[in-house]
Amino acid sequence: MKDVTQLTEGWSLSHDGAQLDARVPGCVHTDLLAAGLIPDPFLGTNENDIAWVGRRSWTYTHTLGATGELATAQAHERTDLVFEGLDTAARISLGGQELGSTRNMHRSYRFDVTGRSGELRVEFASAYDEAAAVRASTGERPNVYPEPFQYIRKMACSFGWDWGPTVVTAGMWRPVRVEHWSTARITRVRPLVTVHDGAGRVELRVDLERTAQGADRPLVARAAVAGIETRAHVRGDAVTLVLDVPDVQLWWPRGYGEQPLYDVELTLHTDDAPTGRTTPAPAPESALDTWRRRVGFRTLELDQSPDEHGTGFTFVVNGERVFVRGVNWIPDDVLPSRITPERYRTRLTQAADANIDLVRIWGGGIYEDDAFYDICDELGLMVWQDFLFACSAYPEEQPLRGEVEAEARENVVRLMPHPSLVVWNGNNENLWGFRDWEWEDTLAGDSWGEGYYLGLLPRVVAELDPTRPYTAGSPWSGSWDHHPNDPDHGTYHSWEVWNRQDYTEYRADVPRFVSEFGWQAPPAMATLRDTLPGEDLAPDSPGMLHHQKAEDGNGKLNRGVERHFALPQGDFDRWHYLTQVVQARAVATGIEHWRANWPRCAGTIVWQLNDCWPVSSWSAVDGEGRLKPLHHELRRVYADRLLTLQPGTDGTDSTELVLANQGAEAWEASVTLRLMHADGTLAARLSLELTAPPREVLRLAVPPEVLPAAGSAKEYLVADCDGLRALHVPVRDREFGYPEPRYDIAVETVGSDRNTVDVVVSAQTLVRDLLLQPDRIAPRATADRGLITLLPGEQVRIRVHGAQGAGANTIRAALFCVEPA
Repeated sequence: MKDVTQLTEGWSLSHDGAQLDARVPGCVHTDLLAAGLIPDPFLGTNENDIAWVGRRSWTYTHTLGATGELATAQAHERTDLVFEGLDTAARISLGGQELGSTRNMHRSYRFDVTGRSGELRVEFASAYDEAAAVRASTGERPNVYPEPFQYIRKMACSFGWDWGPTVVTAGMWRPVRVEHWSTARITRVRPLVTVHDGAGRVELRVDLERTAQGADRPLVARAAVAGIETRAHVRGDAVTLVLDVPDVQLWWPRGYGEQPLYDVELTLHTDDAPTGRTTPAPAPESALDTWRRRVGFRTLELDQSPDEHGTGFTFVVNGERVFVRGVNWIPDDVLPSRITPERYRTRLTQAADANIDLVRIWGGGIYEDDAFYDICDELGLMVWQDFLFACSAYPEEQPLRGEVEAEARENVVRLMPHPSLVVWNGNNENLWGFRDWEWEDTLAGDSWGEGYYLGLLPRVVAELDPTRPYTAGSPWSGSWDHHPNDPDHGTYHSWEVWNRQDYTEYRADVPRFVSEFGWQAPPAMATLRDTLPGEDLAPDSPGMLHHQKAEDGNGKLNRGVERHFALPQGDFDRWHYLTQVVQARAVATGIEHWRANWPRCAGTIVWQLNDCWPVSSWSAVDGEGRLKPLHHELRRVYADRLLTLQPGTDGTDSTELVLANQGAEAWEASVTLRLMHADGTLAARLSLELTAPPREVLRLAVPPEVLPAAGSAKEYLVADCDGLRALHVPVRDREFGYPEPRYDIAVETVGSDRNTVDVVVSAQTLVRDLLLQPDRIAPRATADRGLITLLPGEQVRIRVHGAQGAGANTIRAALFCVEPA
């Protein structure tokens, strides 16, 4: 059996003539932080003070054999040194002899070190120096940011983004190990998992490596899944095993069914039996090598058929057409070696709690750790996986082309066992950039990545993983016959609204699939206090500006607020609240409109779920893991049943009541419509008994007797059904005659530990977008609700965890709502 030793301890990092203790996995920044030699780059403006780290070369050393890693070497024919991830340009030597060099963060590396020991040195060049050398060879390429990430196969957002800091890392960011083995080992397994007529098939395409001594030795491979077993003799370096499993349980996205997973085990043994004689199955401990994964059985199609509206983009899982309720994912830490399986589970559970069913891994980040995809398999979160290209023209010459192909081949095979993985995507915004960002003239015929997205990558996917669809980019209309970001064809990125317009303009069109759109807001107040200690917080205070990376980000935030509210002057708390309200409303406006237009629109992927540090951004979960009001709003608008009021589609001032039912059962809905005066009196009331069929949308015009007059500043419409509420206010908030909000609060302890309380709010007037910010009560407190609108006489109960000892005055100070202009 193969013997494996992880090399986590005993590493040193050279720094100015000294040797620091180093941890693997890790990076230079984490080691320098642990030694107290650099400040935390997340705090204040410290990012500027640690910029030098990314511009230096660094050397890690380890004495191989000193801690017993080679103790069992004599019992095996071969010893390999394996690096699962090196960031990025490195030269590796052992005992003074070079083993090799690397230039790709997104690959693993293996070196034969049989019979060798001594000082292991891993020398990392500055990523800037490596990028400069490649640029000198390939020539310049345009880029949306002034950093050279397109010349190096490294996490692009290490070099900063419009939501991230510039923290250019180096180090062994994934595990390092020593492997001892004999005769043969399993090098690659491609499980092709299919379903037909209720029966599942797992076809294992297995590649091997043999030692010189084992070159001609007969081998046998055995595989098992769900009680089905098979075996095959191996005479060369490859073998295929097929397991047919009757009556499999299907894996479904969350909200559509369960997520049964099946353990697959493959073992490789010597086959010393005479030809033609069947031997008993060897004991597991006699295996030369073992491969284990979990798989799920489901059918998958991406319907891109043309229709009367253009070209569709609809996921079909197990024959069920799916409206995707998605979020974009960026690396959860700019120092990705710090992301643990527990942190993945926390963040992805937060996604699931918001009724999200798809996570898109964006192309400027990383292929995430196996734990990420394992958790998505369990939670029923579909995964859209970008290949790692974003917002830049990428040279296609060597040495990059060979690295791109090797990286793609390794990661396609590594990730293909996961049933959650539903699509491979070639790039983020590069096809769009070529057409609209003045690249074409600048390039003057030079390569820019098209050969990757329309040639190399689809070829690799078709060869290695034919069970999944591939799309060339996001956005992408399907061919050059249409503009790459044409809303009527394929995927669409909606950024004009955030950049230049009011969020109500999301209703101006019905894209076929919105794979990016979003609106900014600052992080939670407790996160700001942690990040900017001692700062007198203001939208334009030094730390706030440093933690706002978007171009004119604060200007766009302020204009977004001003279109609907009076912009607070000198009141940071009020500004903070209103930016949160606008973010939640903006995203909800887009999703409600696009869900109301299913099946023409077949999905939305919000930019973005998470942050890689504390920052003002488009995220629903801030850089310290706190939920913004947007997270609660996603839970509402992504629920199976959505009640919304939408502008009519007949070109008049009509309003439509929409019931979007994504559930498997018909929605028998008793809807109450009330025409209300701003002062709280009832003008008209109407009850409707409606049925929204499963997986369908019901739309009908609101009867005129309950519809407020166009442009009225004193009337509004409320729709209620099954605990859901929708509002239609004819004018913007700053023009509406809101009363001074009045409400009472009571605090009720839940349980005996006084750590959990119910905050009971009783409204005396209309209270619009009431928000309890729990982190203002205690830094780690959480609330079970976000924005709430109460009519006069109504009451709501908000459960708060982590509020031990909080009294009514403290809680009242954490409550905000819309006020008259």
